[in-house]
Amino acid sequence: MNEVVISTSGITFEEVISIARDGAKIKISDESMQAMQKTRDHIDRLANSETPVYGISTGFGALAQKHILPKDRAQLQKSLIRSHAAGMGEVVETEVVRAMMVLRLKTLCSGHTGVRPETAVTYAEILNSGITPKVLEFGSLGCSGDLSPLSHCALVLMGEGEAKDETDVFRPSAELLAEHGIKPVELAEKEGLALINGTDGMLGMLILSIADLRKLLDTADVVAAMSVEGQMGTDQVFRAELHAGLRAHPGQIQSAKNMFDALQGSEIVSSHRHDDGVVQDAYSLRCSPQVTGAARDTLAHAERVAEIELQSVIDNPVVLADGEVTSNGNFHGAPIGYVLDFLAIAITDLSSISERRTDRFLDTARNRGLPGFLAFDPGVDSGMMIAQYTQASLVSENKRLSVPASVDSIPSSAMQEDHVSMGWHAARKLLKVISNLRRVIAIELVVAARAIELRGPLKPSPKSAEMIAGLREVVPGFGPDEYMSEQLENAERMLL
Repeated sequence: MNEVVISTSGITFEEVISIARDGAKIKISDESMQAMQKTRDHIDRLANSETPVYGISTGFGALAQKHILPKDRAQLQKSLIRSHAAGMGEVVETEVVRAMMVLRLKTLCSGHTGVRPETAVTYAEILNSGITPKVLEFGSLGCSGDLSPLSHCALVLMGEGEAKDETDVFRPSAELLAEHGIKPVELAEKEGLALINGTDGMLGMLILSIADLRKLLDTADVVAAMSVEGQMGTDQVFRAELHAGLRAHPGQIQSAKNMFDALQGSEIVSSHRHDDGVVQDAYSLRCSPQVTGAARDTLAHAERVAEIELQSVIDNPVVLADGEVTSNGNFHGAPIGYVLDFLAIAITDLSSISERRTDRFLDTARNRGLPGFLAFDPGVDSGMMIAQYTQASLVSENKRLSVPASVDSIPSSAMQEDHVSMGWHAARKLLKVISNLRRVIAIELVVAARAIELRGPLKPSPKSAEMIAGLREVVPGFGPDEYMSEQLENAERMLL
């Protein structure tokens, strides 16, 4: 996707991701330019009025009752951005910052915020030039929007603060803008608030997480099927009539189908199909579709919420179609914060069942004839023993990260903002949970592949063989112990 046109109707998931991750260029439609100019005309009339209007001729937050004289309003906008760019901590990922910026730009282009068209154009030029503001991790409470992170972006629009381009080195923004031929913006009435009063940071992270999980859940099903195969389990519990016919959760139906399909053609599975020695597989094998499927359904719910938010206009005050400028509470991040926390819980449980399948492979009392810890020479070699420790530590961290952020609230702004969503922090946690899940699945893949090869000369399913062939390009097969960390990191990169 080389170019994304932003209009008053907004943009799609895929367009956000293409801009955030792939550097797609942005064009603002003529429709949006006209809509922005129309609402800007309303703002200019109100700015010249004697009647105080929040965000135009007053202070902000708890200072909303203070009237600002016309001569001080340019300074008011600068002071707003400078004071709110108060982040601390680690630098936020480039793709997150770009997603946040394009979502804010989408709202500016709706024609409901009152910004001048030239302000939105300059914001788009910054994105198109590959300039990324320096945004720091701590500062947003997920209410009144992601104020601090978005202020760091607005600071660059003003030619202040720090940013980086393709050189990946942070420098003064004024230097970067000059090098790319971009003139800094002198903010006018209402524009400061319009640039920072949105849920764009938490929504951007939710959209990126959804994209990653769509792929990762499919991989989780295939790797779980490999564990069933390597542990001499049955494919019969994944038959469609046991899912669509009896318990029709859409995610469960899909995961069961994925696992059943992945096991077709396996000589390993066929070799013991009529073995009465094992009546039922363990829950971590048999119930995989129920767990991964529930995660799928949670993801589907999160997608619905994200889609609504993506089509929404988040600002305060907002300019209505008739020109009325009115306050609202749509900047509150509760709808997004809840699903971010919900996803973290589901993904953590998915990482937990993956670790349990791995653990079964290593125990000679449960692995149906495989060497202890899948070691080449047990005792001399430790095999996959400590890889499972790493997996367990990742799962344990996920459990800590799954404590919901959205149940917390710390009053701010002299009690004017007395209930906040913590949606930004829910999003930051979710990114870490997904990263940990990818590592957990990578370890299960390495272990399951080794176990399947040990079942030779029986051949695995074509799908398992394909996965193992790809893995063996970067991770060695069964043999004496070698440097394990590198193998696991290579396996993780396969899943990216």
